[in-house]
Amino acid sequence: MSAPKRTVSAVAMQEEWLEVQAAQKDPALFRPLYERYYEEIFLFVFRRTTDESLTADLCSQVFLKAMQRLQDYAFKGVPFSAWLYRIASNEVAQHYRRDKKKRVVSVEESSIGDMIDEIEEHNDEQHRQLLLKALDNLKEEDLQMIEMRFFEGMPFKEIADILGITENNAKVKTFRILNRMKKMMS
Repeated sequence: MSAPKRTVSAVAMQEEWLEVQAAQKDPALFRPLYERYYEEIFLFVFRRTTDESLTADLCSQVFLKAMQRLQDYAFKGVPFSAWLYRIASNEVAQHYRRDKKKRVVSVEESSIGDMIDEIEEHNDEQHRQLLLKALDNLKEEDLQMIEMRFFEGMPFKEIADILGITENNAKVKTFRILNRMKKMMS
């Protein structure tokens, strides 16, 4: 079973934008957004740290910064969660830079199968091990893109918004990363 592909209707995004605007006027109205996205952001951070206590701390920072910067948020045609993921991604990267630790990648079997299928290799144990080694050798920003696409199931438009690039650029970069991984595996 692969990571569910995340899709949000235009109507749902508009309704959410109204919620955000209300929270911008009254911070107490941020709570429904917090409750809707806390678990999702927690899992996103946890997959990058595998430390529950650290994840809870980083999530606290994510939502604190989101509340502090909520006035700066503007609707860009993607779910509000894309903005939260960007903050979370920055918090995780900042943690690893500050503590000078090697990043952790938590990989689910289904995600590996999807990646092997995408790279068009045989889906067996040897290829899984080669894929894990290739993932371990990726640059930080490349690994982040692969995680969002294959482990989080994010659409390219959302990835692009989180990374501050165009949707087409997100597609091209992902294709190139997968090609580099394929070369590493052969």
